[in-house]
Amino acid sequence: MAHTSAAADLSVANLFGFQKDVVLVTGGATGLGEMAAQAFVQNGARVIIASRKKSELEKTAARLNSLGPGKCDYVVADLKDKAGCDVLCAEVKKKTDKLTVLINNSGATWGAPYDDFPESGWDKIMSLNVKSIFYVTVGLHSLLTKDATADVPSRVINIASTAGVATGDVTSGPEGGLAAPGTGTYSYGPSKAAVIHLSKIQASKLMQEHVTVNAVCPGVFPSRMSNFGLEKAMASLLRQHPSGRVGKAEDFGGLVLFLASRGAAHITGNAFVIDGGVTVSGGKGKAARQEKL
Repeated sequence: MAHTSAAADLSVANLFGFQKDVVLVTGGATGLGEMAAQAFVQNGARVIIASRKKSELEKTAARLNSLGPGKCDYVVADLKDKAGCDVLCAEVKKKTDKLTVLINNSGATWGAPYDDFPESGWDKIMSLNVKSIFYVTVGLHSLLTKDATADVPSRVINIASTAGVATGDVTSGPEGGLAAPGTGTYSYGPSKAAVIHLSKIQASKLMQEHVTVNAVCPGVFPSRMSNFGLEKAMASLLRQHPSGRVGKAEDFGGLVLFLASRGAAHITGNAFVIDGGVTVSGGKGKAARQEKL
């Protein structure tokens, strides 16, 4: 049966309301995770943030609760292995019997010389950046599918990176734009490419149970993980950005809210690049082009 706009409520309040959402953000105490958590809290959702350090969780939860109108709770968890993922899932189930949004954001990077890259630099990064997404999503399956419908599906949003779609970093080749000189983040890009592929597999499996899965691929945003590179190479990075700036909380928060909204209920299996045009332009920013003239 055709569903025309005459019978639809296309108001912003209906398409982009989050007051009924229950959201879990892993790695939610700092960086991109904190940006996402704030976006949901400021729009009335109930949010649970998780990370390793209780002191950071307490500080962030207090700040977000002071903003309101939503609420922020936290769970201390280390997602370095399946056991840690299982602990997180068990603790979340003590706090809520359903989730409408899961943001798998926990992640790390590792820089080392190409010819002396430690095995732990592969094992840790693949475990935290990829394996944890699988086990956390599986472990919270019953919460995500509860009350989910075709019109109002639950959402899984996996945080990947532009490093997962470009060869290294378009601004400086395979070593990565935020790596220290003489080192490369050789395990990071492959881990984020795996996140994108895993998201597509999850999307294929879970849509029939009314759960959408999409990946977000941020470029350069201020965070603890990127601060070293930003401090050392901000001028160089800005030259590569067609927009003339790096990402802001509004950019990331807006995209995450959209993917969790009624307006994105029919979108799944995608990888959304959010980098101000760096990847698509090959790092040829306005300033860089002017220098060549």
